Amino acid sequence: MQLTEVSDKRRAKEFLDVARKIYRNDPNWVCPLDNDINAIFDPEQNTFFENGEAERWVLKDNDGELIGRVAAFINRNNAFNYDFPVGGMGFFECIDDKNAAFILFDRCKEWLQQRGMQAMDGPINFGENDSYWGLLVDGFTQPAYGMNYNAPYYQKFFEDYGFKVYYEQVSNHLDITVPFPDRFWKIADWVLKKPNYHFEHLRVNNLEKYIDDFIYIYNKAWTFHESFTPMNRANMLKAFNKAKPVIDERLIWFAYVDNEPAGFFVLFPDINQVIKHMNGKMNPWAILKFLYYKKIRKVINRGRIVIMGVIPKYQRSGIESGIFAKLRDVVLPLNQYKELEISWVGDFNPKMRLLVESVGAKFAKRHYTYRKLFSESMEFKRSSIIPKDTKEKLLEGTVL
Repeated sequence: MQLTEVSDKRRAKEFLDVARKIYRNDPNWVCPLDNDINAIFDPEQNTFFENGEAERWVLKDNDGELIGRVAAFINRNNAFNYDFPVGGMGFFECIDDKNAAFILFDRCKEWLQQRGMQAMDGPINFGENDSYWGLLVDGFTQPAYGMNYNAPYYQKFFEDYGFKVYYEQVSNHLDITVPFPDRFWKIADWVLKKPNYHFEHLRVNNLEKYIDDFIYIYNKAWTFHESFTPMNRANMLKAFNKAKPVIDERLIWFAYVDNEPAGFFVLFPDINQVIKHMNGKMNPWAILKFLYYKKIRKVINRGRIVIMGVIPKYQRSGIESGIFAKLRDVVLPLNQYKELEISWVGDFNPKMRLLVESVGAKFAKRHYTYRKLFSESMEFKRSSIIPKDTKEKLLEGTVL
């Protein structure tokens, strides 16, 4: 077998093609857009390179056939938030061959050790955790946009190599044609009548204002979690600008109390329902395909709730119910969206899991984010649990 660093356009193309080969007969797989994956490893497009670095490799067999790929990376803003330095690995793909998989894992480990890391989390993204995060272990159906999909046999590779589950991520599906419990709407109606509360949806022509509000809420809600790093404004602005062609601004809501940003709710149309027809390409012909399936066939009938947050002092004030009420008033008249995917909620966040259950959402998928310690003498600990009494202690917000 031959492991080669991705150092030019030809190798970068091979990196992308590995996935096409692995999943060529899998009807559930949706090929991510090539541009999206390339952007993650482009220092000019990914601001995580400002305080980090990444490397990619492709693996070939003795006949020169592509059989695997992987990436390793260090986000120095986050790597030292633990008891020991932790790097990351991801974008792992491999044929059903344990030796090949271990060659890829070994290279990530060596690369990270050379840079002072003592453990690695994976599979994760060299970016925010709303995309390409965690190994799918249950619910092998078509993924929503940005969600990891992988072959079932990958789980054994990770666990045989010594990766242990650092936290579990669950995605749920919510059938919005089924009414929420009456108690939920009573709370919502009460909140909407409070004179010092108001709700407004994103307006793209004032995007920077809402980016600032999002960052304000996120940083207050997430700050005491062990893996927290402040939200990068440049990354957020790029992400929203990139998503403009598919954003429905009526599906992204903000709550304010006495004009202070208090909560947010971000829902994107699941464009994977269109992208599945494009094989990762975004050339002129693919763009026509995209418009055909989106505008004429109108195949998008599902949305993905990417993140929801409430700052500590306004928790249990009904803000979540108020946002859902506003969303209901917009979504139902559209007669387009039938289902929402709430992805994902970590097992470190029991409060949010209870909220998701309270609206009637049903289990859909399970991902694991693993951690591999590089020394057997080190003590493995699972991710810390967000306390339930965070309002009183001002320790944590409600965040997906």
